[in-house]
Amino acid sequence: MFETTAWAQVWDTRGVSRVKELEAQLERAQQQLRAVQQVSRFMVREMSLAEILSGINRLIVECLRCDSCLIYLIDGSELVLCSSNRSPQELGRVRLAMTEGLTGWVARERRLLSIPREAYLDRRFKRFSSLAEDTYEAFLSTPIVARGRVVGVINVQHRAPHQHSGDEMELLTTLAEQIGALLLLARVAPSALDAANHAELLFPAASR
Repeated sequence: MFETTAWAQVWDTRGVSRVKELEAQLERAQQQLRAVQQVSRFMVREMSLAEILSGINRLIVECLRCDSCLIYLIDGSELVLCSSNRSPQELGRVRLAMTEGLTGWVARERRLLSIPREAYLDRRFKRFSSLAEDTYEAFLSTPIVARGRVVGVINVQHRAPHQHSGDEMELLTTLAEQIGALLLLARVAPSALDAANHAELLFPAASR
């Protein structure tokens, strides 16, 4: 009888743990869905690109519970800091070549990069005395791609060591894809959208 009760208690404990795990997974999925929905709303509103990037930056910090989010965009052969939750005074001032730093590596290789601890010791790391993030432990970065071309990079950093989950990597990659689409939309003037025959994209002959 005692043995049966003990096994029941073990089963109950495992069952409760499993339920909590599933609840946590569901909460993460719902949070990610809300983030993607919010970015989609940015895409249909009349907002400046700076406002949109700032909004996405806040979403990333909230969803990934990170200490820093830096968004770089390409300017010629350089990557320029265009959004930061911690160092707004450095926007447009922090620049690095495509051959420099972890950020440059991500842009060149077009690959996601995850470093759970001591990112500042990586041989590819480039220091900026004006950025506190140089001392942060964990580093997660993904390229921003639009129409098959790298147009920027998102860096997420934690002060303490942090093992990035698959969910975190997937969410950051998804948001980077949406930023790429937003950058394409930002180049289209509202007047051009009003005058465009959008069906022509599918049926060019029918529009003549």
